Amino acid sequence: MGEKAKTVEEYLSALDPACRAELERIRALVTQLVPDTVETLSYGMPTLKYRNRALVYFTASKKHLSFYPSSWAIDELRDQLKDYKTTKHAIQFTLDKTLSSRLIEDLVSVHVREIDANRQ
Repeated sequence: MGEKAKTVEEYLSALDPACRAELERIRALVTQLVPDTVETLSYGMPTLKYRNRALVYFTASKKHLSFYPSSWAIDELRDQLKDYKTTKHAIQFTLDKTLSSRLIEDLVSVHVREIDANRQ
C-alpha cells in the first residue's frame, strides 16, 4: 500500500482480493458475534472495539494474515492454536490454512468475557 489508509474500507480495498475476502469474513463474523462493536483503524490495522476497548485487530502482510484477539485468548486457547504461528498477541495464518469460524468465535468469546470483567 502506498498511502496509509484512513478507514477500514480503504485498508481492505488496497488488498489482494483473496486476502480482502478472508479479512472481510473475519470482520463480518466478529461483528455478528458482538453486534455493538465500533470499527476503526488502530496502529494502522482494522480494529473492532467493544466497550471502548480493542476487541480484535486483523491485518494482511506479504506472507501471512494476522488476527489479534488478545494475549488472554491466545493463552487460554493455546491447545487449539498449535497448527498456527503465534506471538504474544497475534495468530498468523495463510489463505491455505485459515482460522475456522469456530476458533474465531472461541477467541472472541474469551476476550469479550475478559473485557466485561474489566481485566486490564
